[in-house]
Amino acid sequence: MLILKLGGSVVTHKDKPFTPHIDNITRLAAEIAEADAQPLILVHGGGSYGHPVATEYGIAEGYREPRQITGVSKTHQAMMELNGIIVRELLDAGVPAFAVSPSSFIVTEGRRIIDIDLHVVERLIESGLVPVLYGDAVLDTMQRFAILSGDQLVVKLATGLEVERVVLGSDVDGVFTADPKLVEDARLIEEFSLSNHGDEAKIGDALDTDVTGGMLGKVLEAAEAVEAGIEVVMVNATVDGRVRAALRGENVIGTRLKR
Repeated sequence: MLILKLGGSVVTHKDKPFTPHIDNITRLAAEIAEADAQPLILVHGGGSYGHPVATEYGIAEGYREPRQITGVSKTHQAMMELNGIIVRELLDAGVPAFAVSPSSFIVTEGRRIIDIDLHVVERLIESGLVPVLYGDAVLDTMQRFAILSGDQLVVKLATGLEVERVVLGSDVDGVFTADPKLVEDARLIEEFSLSNHGDEAKIGDALDTDVTGGMLGKVLEAAEAVEAGIEVVMVNATVDGRVRAALRGENVIGTRLKR
């Protein structure tokens, strides 16, 4: 079983609210179909759909005022709209995609998952479908509601199911010695050791506002999956063919996380 995570910077134009990156989504749908990797679970980020709304209403910090209740609904609705666009493109490419709302089977406590029921996801996979999930606004036992990042969701799915490989697709090649968007001679780290990452690289937060933590959050979340023996590879999903190769298990430019 494989899990593919497509970051919000890949499936949306993050600097343009509510603007899907149709070219990327269409191309990636075709790559997923061509890879024919089964069984497969797809998770995508919020980008310019979920993050602006969640930030406007302060959803990540939990309940403080009544207007946030509407904000929770708006955040969830925005993510369902983006999910619908992605699912339609996958279906057009011949991928039997099936939308699944994380808020319907996940509860967090202090923004960390404490209750997750994977039975429906398992049944969908057994039926030959490709579940398509996303970062979502979910109920939280401590702060009433919270933002569940796609990265945290990926790890819980990977450790809760018999997943062999996780492919994390973002808009950079992987983990660098410095921020490649700011430092011209930043070097890609092809094998990134979680045990001494502080000595190997400086990982900055994402350049754009990101309520789920940027690259640092992705690496720290993935640590649990790596410790469980799951292969985790980070690739640039904006480059033609990278996701297809990663899903097929081929050598691809990127970063492989190791203990």
